[in-house]
Amino acid sequence: MTIRSRRRGLGLMLATLTLTLGLTSTVAPASAAAPAAAATATAGKPTVVLVHGVFADSSGWNATITALQAAGFPVIAAANPLRDLAGDAAYVSSIIDTVPGPVILVGHSYGGAAITNAARGHDNVKALVYAAAFAPDEGESPLELAKKFPGSKLESALVIRPFPGGGHDGYIDPAKFRDVFAADLPASQTRLMAATQRPGSVDGLSGHSGAPAWKSVPSWYIIPTADNVIPPAAQRFMAERAGSKVTEVRGSSHVVMMSHPGVVVKKIFEAYRATR
Repeated sequence: MTIRSRRRGLGLMLATLTLTLGLTSTVAPASAAAPAAAATATAGKPTVVLVHGVFADSSGWNATITALQAAGFPVIAAANPLRDLAGDAAYVSSIIDTVPGPVILVGHSYGGAAITNAARGHDNVKALVYAAAFAPDEGESPLELAKKFPGSKLESALVIRPFPGGGHDGYIDPAKFRDVFAADLPASQTRLMAATQRPGSVDGLSGHSGAPAWKSVPSWYIIPTADNVIPPAAQRFMAERAGSKVTEVRGSSHVVMMSHPGVVVKKIFEAYRATR
């Protein structure tokens, strides 16, 4: 191949790439496109930001996401870092920063502590939804709240593993995972969940909350009555304190968004109708 033919080939490739990416003179400048996108988002339904907790990942929201998207809601399932409460909340807050319109924040388990802090300072957060979640007050930590009432099986099921830098991650012992975390899901499913669980930093779970957003933002709360991670009594305490609108799911395990996704979706719809 000659140099001329190579240059010709390169020119054709660059032209094709330019057309594929839409990088032509007819594309509106970013300054013009951004307000249009913001107007569209603001005029439509709120963005639902879902925040998972420890021992899980965003796939736990799959059924919830499917239903919300079918109903026309934009959805972001945040990848919670699970390192420390302040940092995790800051990460979720940074996601909210990118959403131009109203937001409904939904947290599961430790994710509830993250949204409690992440919503602070964001006027576009219209509602908080707690699904078997922590809703700490200022100065409280998730671990303290889990021990406030009897009934949690979590502490005795933890396997602690050190990680570089001097920290320690907590996992649920796979042999105890189903009983503690997801007793109402099939064993074949919980074996996979146990193998793929994302650990949480023990130091992070001990982190103390700042001023809680639920003091100024309306909240909804779903309490699974067979939760072996956060005792239902602790959840009732937190929900009553926050003035949340409560639904209890009889017999549900901690992963209520997986075993009873319809209940969680209904609660999000309630929050939307009450705050639009």
